Amino acid sequence: MIQRRTLLKSGAAVALGAPALVGLAQQTVTLKFHTFMSPTSNVWLNMHRAWMEKVERDSGGRIKFEAYPAMQLGGSPVQLFDQAKDGVVDVVWTLPGNTPGRFPRSEVFELPFMMTNAEATSKAFWEYVQTKAADEFREVKPIAFQVHGPGMFHIKNKAINSPDDLRGLKMRGPTRQITKMLGYLGATPVGMPLPQIPDALSKGVIDGCVIPWEVVPSIRVHELTQFHSEFDPAGGALYTTTFIMGMNQRRYDSLPPDLKKVIDDNSGIEASAFLGRTQQAGDAPARRQAVERGNTINTIGMAEAQEFRRRARQVEVEWVQDMDRRGFNGRDLLESARKLIEKHTKKA
Repeated sequence: MIQRRTLLKSGAAVALGAPALVGLAQQTVTLKFHTFMSPTSNVWLNMHRAWMEKVERDSGGRIKFEAYPAMQLGGSPVQLFDQAKDGVVDVVWTLPGNTPGRFPRSEVFELPFMMTNAEATSKAFWEYVQTKAADEFREVKPIAFQVHGPGMFHIKNKAINSPDDLRGLKMRGPTRQITKMLGYLGATPVGMPLPQIPDALSKGVIDGCVIPWEVVPSIRVHELTQFHSEFDPAGGALYTTTFIMGMNQRRYDSLPPDLKKVIDDNSGIEASAFLGRTQQAGDAPARRQAVERGNTINTIGMAEAQEFRRRARQVEVEWVQDMDRRGFNGRDLLESARKLIEKHTKKA
């Protein structure tokens, strides 16, 4: 064995070993990518497909993807994180908030009026997880953490100008912090995954929903509602939702070093920024579709936003208290997230 180790240092031995090394270097892998988004959505076409295609290019074609939108491999959106954890699939894109309370420290980015823009807030989210909540996602290999653009109201029969306008309305929210916010604003909150929204609107299960503009066309919300109430950016963004792109850890560990590097080079803060930036870039064209249908779009001004802020602040108070009960310093976590968002917003 000692003799072989010595030989491997010589040029002749390296040459003799070259066929085996070349074989290893040329190993090709196929990864299954699974998510709940529609195959016609901006998220799927311009974010997920674009990311997969770049990984394939950077690997020289040695990483290939089997791409499955719309839960085509089975299960429900709530199960996606565990599908990646358990190796049912290799890569997923999903909401941590699909499993309420499982990733509590990361929920700080979903608190009312936290975000600025999706690119800066996504960078802040990546950095925050690395420094404050890495263990929450230890069951997978994180590729990116991101948020979407400013969330807003979409209602079947009325415009929203003040929290009082929400009284009595059944409103869908995506995660527990956002459904709590809707309750404090006066609505009757209804939690449900995104794909269920069209059917729920059609059948009157809900009167409206909160989502960003970008996702509206993929689930026909501009066809199923008539009123859209957005916030003047000067008054802040009502909310955002967090997302993770994550990979099965064992699958990542099984890759040869050069293919691991390809994944690593397409992970992290810049990958997070790309996903956030691209998702928010879909807001304007989606908004135009609502305008072209003749829907009513109103803007909640800076002064009016203050009442929304006042009523929604209880969500923040309760989150801090919840973190304290769990043994974390809730105020420190909140201030850390805010400082990171401010830092990356100033850099933008």
